Amino acid sequence: MSKTQGLIAVFTGNGKGKTTSALGLAFRALGHGQKVCVIQFIKGSWKYGEINAAERFSDLLDFHVMGRGFTWKSDDLDKDREAARKAWKFAADVIREDNYSLVILDELTYLPHYKMIEETEILSVLKNKPGHQHVVITGRYASDRLIELADLVTEMKEIKHPFQRGIKAQKGFEF
Repeated sequence: MSKTQGLIAVFTGNGKGKTTSALGLAFRALGHGQKVCVIQFIKGSWKYGEINAAERFSDLLDFHVMGRGFTWKSDDLDKDREAARKAWKFAADVIREDNYSLVILDELTYLPHYKMIEETEILSVLKNKPGHQHVVITGRYASDRLIELADLVTEMKEIKHPFQRGIKAQKGFEF
């Protein structure tokens, strides 16, 4: 017997590749003509290559950068919390409105970790998502409850990173 349903996937851990994996799934869905929504919770105004690519798929891909940058370098945590709350409300509405086959919540795990959003609120929305819709969540610090809820969990483990040798982030590879 074959069974299909919308899945919840979590890409977590301190290794690189969480967002990249999620975007790989986005391009797979786009290749099948499915609508995709990407919501980035932390990344701010920095120019990422994926934003440039998203513009080429504007008929099927909606890309929303809603953060203020890296929270651990913040100049105003209250503004970060407000941006996180607005982004989460937007994401919850996107999931409930059911206009996308795939919704990517990039760096969502940081919101409950940094106490910006209650995890119970996030889990409630995920538990009640439309049955056919896939949701992908990325970021470090995925909680045990999120991992238990998810259908697929992959932990990225850093073994070696070029930054350790003084090599800075490079266009087309890291951003």
